[in-house]
Amino acid sequence: MKQTAKKNDWVRIMQIILTPEERLESLPDSTRKVALKCWMNGFLLDDTAEPGDTVSIETLIGRKVTGTLYEAWPQYSHGFGRQQPALIHAGNEVRRIMKEAGKDE
Repeated sequence: MKQTAKKNDWVRIMQIILTPEERLESLPDSTRKVALKCWMNGFLLDDTAEPGDTVSIETLIGRKVTGTLYEAWPQYSHGFGRQQPALIHAGNEVRRIMKEAGKDE
């Protein structure tokens, strides 16, 4: 489903910084065979656009950039992963050690 973005919507664009042909020969093959891409977020300056369209945006610091519309109203989906058993008690252990050393203030 394509999502149409409207002027002033918060969007993410993509720019190709280097094509595979422009990448350094000294890079590993797996890296050299793909384009170097950059994603940026900003406010859409065009009236309307759909993913894949070439658009202009204005970033939060006022920079105007052109690229390919990737998505409108992007979400962050990263996380910090599952809790690590070795770290569960680390905070309490540090507080205990500091208290024993008289540095708990």
